[in-house]
Amino acid sequence: MSRTILLSLFIAFLFSSVTIAGDIFPEWRGVNGQGHADAVDLPVEFTESDAAWKHKVPGLGWSTPVVVDGKVWVTTGIDVEASEDRKVAVKKTTTSSQPLIISSHVSLRVQCLDLGTGKVLKDIEMLSEENPQFIHQVNSYATPTPIVDGDKLYCHYGPMGIACLDMRTDKVLWSNRTLRVKHENGPGSSPILWNDRLIIHCDGIDLQYIVAIDKNTGEILWKTQRSGKLRDEPQLRKAYATSIIVEVEGKDQIVSPAADWIFGYDPETGEELWKTSYGVLGFSNAGRPVAAHGMVYINTGYMKSELLALKIEEQDGKFAGKIQWRFDRQVPNVSSMVIVGDEMYFASDNGIATCLDAKTGEVNWVHRMGSRYWASPLFADGKIYFFERDSKITVVEPGKEYKELAENQLSGTLFASPSAVDGHLLIRTDEALYCIKK
Repeated sequence: MSRTILLSLFIAFLFSSVTIAGDIFPEWRGVNGQGHADAVDLPVEFTESDAAWKHKVPGLGWSTPVVVDGKVWVTTGIDVEASEDRKVAVKKTTTSSQPLIISSHVSLRVQCLDLGTGKVLKDIEMLSEENPQFIHQVNSYATPTPIVDGDKLYCHYGPMGIACLDMRTDKVLWSNRTLRVKHENGPGSSPILWNDRLIIHCDGIDLQYIVAIDKNTGEILWKTQRSGKLRDEPQLRKAYATSIIVEVEGKDQIVSPAADWIFGYDPETGEELWKTSYGVLGFSNAGRPVAAHGMVYINTGYMKSELLALKIEEQDGKFAGKIQWRFDRQVPNVSSMVIVGDEMYFASDNGIATCLDAKTGEVNWVHRMGSRYWASPLFADGKIYFFERDSKITVVEPGKEYKELAENQLSGTLFASPSAVDGHLLIRTDEALYCIKK
C-alpha cells in the first residue's frame, strides 16, 4: 500500500526573492497546482466598477495570469493580419466541421503589468508563427498558462513552441519548436516544473506523448510515447490535461491524464511506471488532477465525464493505479476540481455545482449555480470562488451544506482560471484583465 500521496511540487521554495507565499501565484492553479492560493484579504462582493484596475490585453488568450514580485505576467496571441470583424471562419476537414479561428500569422506575446496599478511595464514577443494550426472558436493561441521559476518565465503555446524569458533582462534565452502535434482545436495543456525539467503533454489526433525538456537549454531530456490502445477515430485520441507531481513510497511520480488512460511516469527518466484505463470513453479532457487523502482524482472529459478516485499502490517494486470509487453525475469535461479538507467541489459544463466527500465519493450537496463552467474554481482566503462562462463569479463558504456568500458580475466571456495574491483577485475575460480589491 502506498503512503499518503503528498504533492512535492512546492515552487515557492525555489524563489530567490523575498516574496512570501501569499504574494506569488507562479503557475496554473497556484503554487502546488491544486487550485489553492495563500492570499488573504480578498473581496467577496464586488461589481465591475469596484475594480482597482482593468486592462484590455491585446489579442486573445485563456491563460491564467501569473504573479511574482508585484508583477503580473499574462500571455496572449495576436492575429496579426485579421481585422476585428473577421475572427472566425468555418473550415471543413476530415475530422471537424466546427467553427474555427484561422490565421495566417500570429504573434505570441507576454505582457508584464504592475500589480498595484495595472500599468503595462513590458510587452514582449516570445514567438511568431506563420500559418498556425487552426483552433476552435472557443479556444485561443495562448491558452496554456506560463510558469515562473526564479527570474525565468516559461511561456508555452502548444505546438507553436515554448520559450524561456529572463525577466530581468527581457531576453528570450531559448525556444523549442519541435513538439509538434495536431491538436485539432488548439493548445490547452500547461507545463509543470520538476527540478530542472519542464514536463509537457503532447496529445494530438496524430501523435500522443509526454516530454521533459531542460529548463536551462530547452533541449529534450526524454520523450515517452503514450501506450495503451486508443480509439480508431482520431478525434477521440486528443487531450488537453496537465500533470501533477506526487510522492509515492518516498519517490516522485508524474500523474498524467491522457485520452482513455491515466499514466504514472518517473520524472527523471520518463519511464512508464503504471497506467490505468478510465473504463469509459474519455478524451479532450482539460482539467488538472488533484491529490489528497492518499488518492489522486481525475475527470475523464468527453463524452460523459466521470470522476475517478485513484490510489497508487506498490507491490514487489511494481506500481498500479487502482480506482477506489467513481462518480458520474454532472462531472465537468473541462474544469478541474478543488479539495478543501474532506470535501471536494466542482462545477459542470451544465452549471451544476457539487460537493462530495473526497474520501468516499458520497454527495454532500448539489446546487444549480449558473449555466456553464470551464474555468477552474479557486480556494483562497477561506472561500471558494466559481467562475461562470458569462463572467458571473459565485463565492461559496466551504462546508457540507451549500452556503452562498455572494454573486458578482463582470463583462465578457470567461474561460481563463483566476489567480490571487494577498488583497488582489485577478480575473481574465475576453474584454479585460480585472484586478479586484476590497
